[in-house]
Order: sequence, then structure tokens, then C-alpha cells
Amino acid sequence: MNGPVGFRPKPGSIPESPGVYRFKDAEGRVIYVGKAKSLRQRLNSYFADFAGLHPRTQTMLTTAVGVDWTVVGTEVEALQLEYSWIKEYDPRFNVKYRDDKSYPYLAVTMGEEFPRVQVLRGAKRKGTRYFGPYSHAWAIRETVDLLLRVFPIRSCSTGVFRRAGQIGRPCLLGYIDKCSAPCVSRVTAEEHRGLAEDFCDFMAGNTGRFIKRLEREMREAAAEQEYERAARLRDDVQALQRAMEKQAVVLGDNTDCDVIALAEDPLEAAVHVFYVRGGRIRGQRGWVVDKVEETGPGELVEQFLLQMYGDAAAESLPREVLVPAPPPDAEAVAELLSEHRGARVEIRVPQRGDKRSLLETVERNAKEALNQHKLKRASDLTSRSRALQEVADALGLDQVPLRIECYDVSHIQGTNVVASMVVFEDGLARKSEYRRFAVRSAEGDVASIHEVISRRFKRYLEERSATGDLDADAGAEPGGEQPSGIDPETGRPRKFAYPPHLVVVDGGPAQAAAARRALDELGVDDVAVCGLAKRLEEVWLPGDDLPVILPRSSEALYLLQRVRDEAHRFAIAYHRSKRSKSVQQSALDEVPGLGPARRQALIKHFGSVKRLREATAAQICEVPGIGPSTAETIVSALKGQNP
Repeated sequence: MNGPVGFRPKPGSIPESPGVYRFKDAEGRVIYVGKAKSLRQRLNSYFADFAGLHPRTQTMLTTAVGVDWTVVGTEVEALQLEYSWIKEYDPRFNVKYRDDKSYPYLAVTMGEEFPRVQVLRGAKRKGTRYFGPYSHAWAIRETVDLLLRVFPIRSCSTGVFRRAGQIGRPCLLGYIDKCSAPCVSRVTAEEHRGLAEDFCDFMAGNTGRFIKRLEREMREAAAEQEYERAARLRDDVQALQRAMEKQAVVLGDNTDCDVIALAEDPLEAAVHVFYVRGGRIRGQRGWVVDKVEETGPGELVEQFLLQMYGDAAAESLPREVLVPAPPPDAEAVAELLSEHRGARVEIRVPQRGDKRSLLETVERNAKEALNQHKLKRASDLTSRSRALQEVADALGLDQVPLRIECYDVSHIQGTNVVASMVVFEDGLARKSEYRRFAVRSAEGDVASIHEVISRRFKRYLEERSATGDLDADAGAEPGGEQPSGIDPETGRPRKFAYPPHLVVVDGGPAQAAAARRALDELGVDDVAVCGLAKRLEEVWLPGDDLPVILPRSSEALYLLQRVRDEAHRFAIAYHRSKRSKSVQQSALDEVPGLGPARRQALIKHFGSVKRLREATAAQICEVPGIGPSTAETIVSALKGQNP
């Protein structure tokens, strides 16, 4: 494969200073922006070994026709310039984080003369204070409903507010004391703004002073025998406490941090964030990103931090950011965030304690978000149809592969070798058709694939021969009655009655060739075969010297990857089950005539199989339920076994 030698900079022309570089296409558009501690070292890595680069990086380089760079003084300046250029040019090959859904915020429009509290989604507006995000809008409304008892600020729309002022009568909330009714001048603009500022302080975590103030006023009212007012204040205190209880206490009261976790596969990644303020989870938010380059967790974290906090208000940045992996330039990123916040920001990877437990919780949420994103994409009929057609076009199939079978082998150093077969029909998993195999050969993955494919299709041929389907196939006329894969006695599909249109094996050219050889030996020539190599997501056809490279964003690659991952999961589950059973087996399991009760009695009496092996027949007879003949059998069986 030829590399982009046409625009490679001349040797020695690239400076060794830190800086930011841009790749451009034939139309002059910036398609990728990157930063480097040493521009010469970083850019030379693109041109030194083109064939060894990730396929997505190769695609970017073959699209580009030129590269330029800008030298900066420090790594922090490089981070700033990189973020500015990504925001300005929106390069197609840079990682872009997008919300997996539109999260609602609790917003207070402090930029208006009479601030209003409301639920907002989407882009943030200038002059508005935001709290959250929250998972559900109803959670915000419940919290606001409780807080309006204590902080009766305006929550109505502009039209309702103006109409109330025109007719001189407030809305219902004004009559039930959940609005201070600035529309009819019950309070001045300054008094109403003071209520809004107190509301924002409470939501920001400064809760203690409001509860203490209300409790003090309640006691004073009770001492003055103003019991109705004291009861109202008591209810206000309870409302604030219930609002605080809706946000779980997870850490110390002075803890302000954002907890970030990742879940990723070779094509996509999900990022989830918990916002902890005053020791309580104030909200959460999730993103899904397409991975353009081969990036690790540290690079994803760095890019996420820059995009997330780049446009954020200074007061929204926390004192501490907990991440699953440190960014490559952790100190530079921390310095950049500290400058933006105006105070120190620490980036840490928690190792133990409550913060580590919370990070694991966020990670579970990220995995669930990625799974939900995949399910949503897989359940779309249009996407499935496009994926199947793209697979057929890429592999040169005569028809769309409506039934796909994928095989994977799992073992640990050649022990407990198992294999899985998963079935996807019309792009969806058909779990009732899944099968698993205990592999008999231990000569490597290639031999195991050959054995499993041979066994599966031998069963297919045997079942069709037993029902006469092979003869029927040979003599069938177009439009005539087709052979049935349904067992007439049970009414259920026979286990291996249906052949797939496409067989996918987890592996490269060797595994694909082994599967094709097994089919050829059985005379099965109407089933297509391909291998999917995990490292670079390359699709290998038997006998081809070069792989089929599917576009990174193609639905076909997404479908094949999902099929392969499901086969891998199913194989690992079977391997773990088989391994755990082998670990639990005892030397006494092979002694004839010993049931579970007497085996347990022997172990309880002697303490271990080792001591039992050293015992005589007379000593074994002392165990209740063990007779002389059984004792002799145990002694003979254990002496014939290796300890």
C-alpha cells in the first residue's frame, strides 16, 4: 500500500518544538487537528511506516493532500490552540462527543429583571444559571415544587407574567404562596432577585444556613406563641430536607468533584459523568463518541475534558476530576483547567475507598449507556437492512445474508477448549438457535475452528438426509414445496436444520481458510465464509492475500462486530462454566459406588483427600456408612490416581 509521500515534509524542516498541526484535503478543508510535544517526532510517525498504521489513520492520510503546523511555547498553549482549532474547523477525523440524549437542566434566568425557574434542554443561554443535568425532567419538577415553598420565585412564562400584570391578579401559584407574585408588585424586583439568589445558593450546595435560619425562626415563633407561623416554618424545613434527600449522599459534605467513566469497543465509546457537589450527586450526563483513530482510555479522557470544560462557566468547574485513566499530558490539562476555573483543579485516578466505588458505579452506567446505544441502533429496521446489503456488496455475495452464524473458540493455554455458535437472523440475535461445543482437539484455534465447522455441518447434512431433504433438494422444482426444518413430532425446529448464508469466524486468514476447508471437505459450496480479525477489524475472505477494509462508520462493520462480540461473550461464558466445574471435581468423583453423601462424610472425617489417600481400609471403615468392601474399593481407586 502506497503512503502519502506526495506531501511529506522535507527532512529537517519540521521543528522539534511543541505545537499543533493540521491535515487538509484537496479542497483546503481541515480534516484533522492534533497536538504534540515534539512536532518532528509526531509527524514523522505518520510517514515512517504507513502500512503499520491503523486503517482509520491510513484513510485520513490518503484523504489529506497537505499538512501545516504552528509552533507554541508550552504544552498548555498547545492544548488551548488544539481546542480552538477543533472548535473552529470541526474536522471530520477528530473525535466528537455527542449527547446520547438531551438531558434536562434546572435553569434560573438571572439575566431577566424578574428571574424565572424552569426546565431547559439543549444549548445554554447567556445570563442563565444551570443546575444538573438530571436524568428525568420530572425529578427537576418535584425538587422545584418543594423549594418554591421556601423560595417563592417566578416559574411562569413571559406571556402569563405579562397578562397577570395587566389584569392585576396573580396566577394560582401566587394564591397558594408558591410565588411571591412580582407581577402584581407584592415584592419589588430587588426582593425577588434576592429570593432567586437564595434559590441558586441552595441548589449550589449551600444548604446548611437556610435550614438553620428556618429552624431559628420556627423556635422564635413558637416562643411568641405564633403557632401557625411556626407550623409553616416547620413544613418549610421538612420541604428543604426532602429536597436534599432526593440527591443521594455519597461523599463528605465538602466534596466537589466530577466523576468520569468510560465504556468502549473498537468502534465507539460511551462516557458518563456524575456531578457531585457538597457530597451529593447533583446530576449525571452521558455521551457517545465514534472512535476515529486508535485511541486509548487516556487519550479519550483528555479529549473529553477539553471539549466538556472548554466552553463551561468558570464556577461550574469542580475542584477535583476523577477519571478512569490519566491523560497523556495530565499536568498540562490540569493547568489549563485551573486557569479556566481561577483556582486549582486536580485530575486523579481513585484507587480505593468511596471515590473508587463511585467511579465503578459510573462505569456501570457508561456500559449500560453503550449497550442501550447499540440496541437502539440494532433495532432500527432501516439500519439493519442497510447493514445486510453492505455486507453482501463488500463480500461479493449473490444474496443478502439473512442468516449469519458466527463461531469463536475460548480456552486458557489449551485447556477446557470450547467453542460457540451464535445466530443472527435479519440482523437480530436469535438466541434460541445458539449452540456450544466442547472441542476435542487441542492443536490450536485453527484446528478447533475446522473441527467445530465440520461437526456443525455434518449434523446439518445428517438431519437433512434423515428427513429426505437432500433428495428433495435435488429433485425440487422452482416454486414447489420446499424441505421443512421442523420436526413433525415435536413441532420445533431441528437443531442444525437451517444452513446459514454467511459463516463468520473470529480470526484472520488462517481461521477463515480452515472454515472454508471444512465446508469443502463436506461438499457444502453454497455458504459464504469470512473472518473478522479483532485488532484492526479487518474482514478476511478465504484465499485472499489482502483483507476487505470496511468503512469505520459503515453499518456492515457494526453488524459484523456485534455478531463477533456476541459469539465471544457466549464462548467465554461456556468456558468459565466448564472451568469452574473442573475445579470443583474431586478425586472421589471417580470412585464407583460413592454418592454425594458418603463423599461428604469421608471429607468431613479425614479433612482432605490427601489424608484419605494415606488412610488404611480399617481406618476408612470407621466412617459411618462405609463398609469393608467399599473401603477396599476406595483404597484401590485412590492408589491408582496421581495425587
